Amino acid sequence: MTTPDSPVPATPPAQTERTMGQLVAQASQDVSQLVKGEIDLAKAEVTTGLKTMGKGVGMFAAAGVLAVFALIYLLHAAAYGLNAAGLKLWAAYLIVGGVIVLIALVLALLGKKALGKAKPTPERAIANAKETVAALKPRR
Repeated sequence: MTTPDSPVPATPPAQTERTMGQLVAQASQDVSQLVKGEIDLAKAEVTTGLKTMGKGVGMFAAAGVLAVFALIYLLHAAAYGLNAAGLKLWAAYLIVGGVIVLIALVLALLGKKALGKAKPTPERAIANAKETVAALKPRR
C-alpha cells in the first residue's frame, strides 16, 4: 500500500498508442481506399446506364429494320389492293407512303423514350464524393 505522502509512480505510455507518422499513413491509406471505392461506384453506375442505353438503341434499331423488311411486302400489297379498289396506282402508293412515314415517326418516338430512360451519369458517386469533400474540409 502507498501512503498519502508517497509519490505516485508515473505510468509508462501504453504500447498501443501510434505515432504521428503511423496516424498520417493510416489516414492516407483510408483516403486512398475511399477514393478507390468512389471510383468503383462511379464505374458501376456508368456501366449500368450504358447497358440500359445499349438495350434501348438495340431495340430501336431492330424495330426499324424489322419494320422495313416486313412493310416492303405488306405495303406493296396494300398499294395494289387500293389500286384494285378503284384508286389510281400513284394515289395508292401515295397513301401507303404516308402510312410508312407515320410508322417511322412512332418508332422514332419509342426509341427516343427508351434512350431517355438511361442515366449513364454516376449520380450517387458524385453525391458521395461531394459529401466526402465536405467532410474532409476543415471547419472554420
